[in-house]
Amino acid sequence: MFDVLIKNGKRMDGEKVEVAIKDGVILNVDTQIESSAKEVIDLAGAHYVSAGWIDDHVHCYEKMSLYYDYPDEIGVTKGVTTVIDAGTTGAENIGDFYELAKKVKTNVYALMNISKWGIVEQDELADLSKIQADLVKARIAELPQFVIGLKARMSKTVVGENGITPLELAKEIQQENDDLPLMIHIGSAPPELRDVLALLDEGDVLTHCFNGKPNGILDQETDQIKDFARAAYEKGIVFDIGHGTDSFNFHVAERALKEGIKATTISTDIYHRNRENGPVYDLATTMEKLRVLGYSWEEILEKVTVVPASCFHLEKKGRLAAGFDADITIFDVEDGEKVLTDSNGFTRVAKEVIKPVKTIIGGAIYDNEL
Repeated sequence: MFDVLIKNGKRMDGEKVEVAIKDGVILNVDTQIESSAKEVIDLAGAHYVSAGWIDDHVHCYEKMSLYYDYPDEIGVTKGVTTVIDAGTTGAENIGDFYELAKKVKTNVYALMNISKWGIVEQDELADLSKIQADLVKARIAELPQFVIGLKARMSKTVVGENGITPLELAKEIQQENDDLPLMIHIGSAPPELRDVLALLDEGDVLTHCFNGKPNGILDQETDQIKDFARAAYEKGIVFDIGHGTDSFNFHVAERALKEGIKATTISTDIYHRNRENGPVYDLATTMEKLRVLGYSWEEILEKVTVVPASCFHLEKKGRLAAGFDADITIFDVEDGEKVLTDSNGFTRVAKEVIKPVKTIIGGAIYDNEL
């Protein structure tokens, strides 16, 4: 007997799907499963089923004062089964973050900030003495199930007078720790984007990829994607949305799409203010923004499931398949107009909206806000 059996669901392409779960693991996925279960969820062909959504750039260490939120407010209640905190904490406070994260429903992982206290202040990389490689290595060894990567914010307000040096140190730390995934925030220069991208390797993550700043990927004079940004994309550097309060611009994303450059992963850079007041609100809204630009729902779902799971080596997540964790999002896609606003106040009108109905995490079932 299964613990949970999802009946009469449908994939994004309309194909019927049923899913059997036991002990927090998906045991079977097929068009029809004949068996008994302790709990049956009959979707009556009315709802879509996908692997659980993953938001790979959030800020959810609640004890911070600058950027913070609560994992379940941006996770399970929003159809998101897994969140990856992107550098809120460093080696000195990530242990406390882990203790808090163990108590919530949503799966929580962390990218450790290379600055030892994380984002306590906006300029966490202006003082190079806060970057202590030995301390970073020790915490990674202590929390291998929680720390899945590193984070460095490379923009003027963060690095102060240090230019590209913090990134050089981040790359050294990455190499000393089995080439853990590394996410790099970009913003205003210095350092110049060209210099940042020159140091990144295939698989490194460039977040805020479609920001509207002069130091972004779009040449604002020619209205073309900068040659070195295209070369970085073709090299295999991961282009992550990281929407945030100030880091997603519709026009930049549209120009990139016209030139064949798509976001690799879709994330929110959410924290309580841009969740409560916008323009982010939740992962579903960010997904809608990519849809209104012309991305298909199928590829959007890949960019919040299998792709981030692969980028951050979450081997049992991101797929609706036997042997994977029973993390599942059940959702609707409905016709209906919705005004969407980017980080610079520009708007587009969506003709479709996506709404999570139920979130399943480790086999536990939660109803979503409708």
